[in-house]
Amino acid sequence: MTHILKTENLKKKFGERVVVNGVSIEAKTGEITGLFGPNGAGKSTTFYMIAGLLVADEGKIFLDDYDLTDYPVYMRARKGIGYLPQEASIFRGLTARENIKAVLQFRDLTENEIEEKTDSLLEEFGLNHVADTKGSYLSGGERRRVEIARALATDPLFILLDEPFAGIDPITIIELQEIIIKLKKRGIGIILTDHNIKDSLRITDKAFILSNGSILKIGTPGEIAQDEEIKEIYLGKDFKLD
Repeated sequence: MTHILKTENLKKKFGERVVVNGVSIEAKTGEITGLFGPNGAGKSTTFYMIAGLLVADEGKIFLDDYDLTDYPVYMRARKGIGYLPQEASIFRGLTARENIKAVLQFRDLTENEIEEKTDSLLEEFGLNHVADTKGSYLSGGERRRVEIARALATDPLFILLDEPFAGIDPITIIELQEIIIKLKKRGIGIILTDHNIKDSLRITDKAFILSNGSILKIGTPGEIAQDEEIKEIYLGKDFKLD
């Protein structure tokens, strides 16, 4: 079954400054949706309203027929919306295994089921070799994989990724791209925002380009990369995906 996460006419002001002005987007499970735009375009504010970190002044946010507009982050998580911040959210004093188990223990599972699920996620994300290593000693890529595995422990419908490619090396970016595509193939919907537009567009199914608080364009990566207006204000005239 396909689930839809959408916003309707979101608006947000900070003081007298209108940052988001009537933004409506739609994301589906099994797809990767990107929110992009130049600095000050309103993409991060829109993203944080979807995540529940900011409250919209006007507009609505729906998961299927559920109105999530007034839900805080933890209630959205219960409905199936996971959120991974840009900053490391791993519990640094816990091992990779303990990080995953810490989330599973809040679910209605037996101890054996928790152990089996933990082992399965460690295996799936290539973390067996660091399963008993504390978070403070993991590399940036390993921490990100633990965070994604931990997010999956809640069986989400959607995962919101904030700057997933920030601060990691090119090889780790490729590994993370493969993981995100794997999540998509599992039927999970991904919504991401990132300043690394090239690496993000390469895995995105549909992109929303924001400018001055409103949606400028919606399209596939190929359409976005070839759009002259987007090149002029955001990508640069020589931008190419390949």
